Amino acid sequence: MTTGQLVLLVDDDEAVRASLKFALELEGLVVRACASGPELLQHPDLPRARCLILDYKMPDMDGLEVLARLTARGPHPQVILITGSAIAPLRQRAAEAGISYILEKPLSGNALLDSIHQVLAAP
Repeated sequence: MTTGQLVLLVDDDEAVRASLKFALELEGLVVRACASGPELLQHPDLPRARCLILDYKMPDMDGLEVLARLTARGPHPQVILITGSAIAPLRQRAAEAGISYILEKPLSGNALLDSIHQVLAAP
């Protein structure tokens, strides 16, 4: 059961951020949304988040840079990377960074929700 579990969402596109937050909250998740990596890194709920959805391409720092900063700080939530183009080099870099879930935009069907459920079900 994933109801009430905290998910942090980072996407610089306000429309994407708002629609994903709305859809995930309809599924019973608690979602906090950030517009950038720097905003996420300062977010007070970061320590208690169980899942982090990171957009890859953002202006200040990309999703992998955000993850590198989180990793340098210590333990962090599992990451789902969303991107407009999941080309092989990006998939390889993401896998090396410890990201198991890479989803391409536009997100299809229940791919994001299914990935979140898998992350939240992990010990």
